[in-house]
Amino acid sequence: MALLSAPLSRRRLLQLGLGAGLLAACRPAEGPQLLLAEGELPAAWLKQLPDPWRSQPLADPAAVQQQLQAVVKQGVQHKAQPGVQPGLVALSDGWASGLGSGLGPKVLQPFGAPRLWARLAPFSAEVARLFGPAGTGELAFPWAYSPWVIALRSRPDLLARRQEGWALLLDPSLRGRLVLPSSPRISLEIVKGDFAQLERLRAQALAYDERDGLNLLLSGKADAAVLPLQRLIPLQRRDQRLAVIWPESGAPLSWQLLLRPAASPPQQPPLEWLGAVLEPPLLEQLLARGWVPPLPQAELAPAARRFPAAMAALLLPGDALLQRCWSLPPLSLAQQLAQQNLWDAAAPRS
Repeated sequence: MALLSAPLSRRRLLQLGLGAGLLAACRPAEGPQLLLAEGELPAAWLKQLPDPWRSQPLADPAAVQQQLQAVVKQGVQHKAQPGVQPGLVALSDGWASGLGSGLGPKVLQPFGAPRLWARLAPFSAEVARLFGPAGTGELAFPWAYSPWVIALRSRPDLLARRQEGWALLLDPSLRGRLVLPSSPRISLEIVKGDFAQLERLRAQALAYDERDGLNLLLSGKADAAVLPLQRLIPLQRRDQRLAVIWPESGAPLSWQLLLRPAASPPQQPPLEWLGAVLEPPLLEQLLARGWVPPLPQAELAPAARRFPAAMAALLLPGDALLQRCWSLPPLSLAQQLAQQNLWDAAAPRS
């Protein structure tokens, strides 16, 4: 009894604490994971993720894709360990398109939330199927979309010619003052694959970098940039030098998706949490940050019209313009090679 009642030394307490910490670190984490890249989900929405779900942020989408592929490969070879597999994965459509490489159809499972998809506008349907045939199950929850648009800084002369749309990017005054996306596909989509226009467009480029393109624009090193609308909406109130053109001819769309890995834990997705992104008050918070769920325009209108007119017009473009926009299905290897050859051939000659 004396031994049991004797006080523990400070050193012994530290040893016990270290041991407990190591045991906790080795113990499988409880609850399904939401795997995502830093900043890829709105903080206001992520904070509402219910127990026992927990988020696991990684450095970038490439790390998310790699970890998911590694988990799936391990699950194919060995029975998955509880608590290791993510229950949901957040990726853009571009990164999601590369998930099946070398893994076939074993990467994802149907989402299984028909009431959620019934609320979305029809133009999101092919994305929800990950561009599979009509009638196949939904593999993704497309919770937000963003068109690629033209951002101008202190160029009222070009803004006055906004009806010219994408052709504005070929204006001689933008030579060496234009930032294009890092993905050649977006530039190819803008010119509809026209080689002569692609040559002219590439001759205009200061840089190919949408990540830092906004900084180049704000610093005055560039006058125009092709950027996702989502990144520009929060600046509409703060920077009067910036103007946004969503060409009337339409624009390529990028999408933010949530996916269910095939080897995910048995828990169903948190449907109430997923649905919250489509309703006030969270909907208004997301719109203010540029995240636009693909709801029917009539359902978005009450929230979008609470913003200044310029912002509201971008958040609520109307069905006619949306019908002229298009999503980007994954390319076959032959298509990728053809696009790369076209892109390389259009490079400026030194």
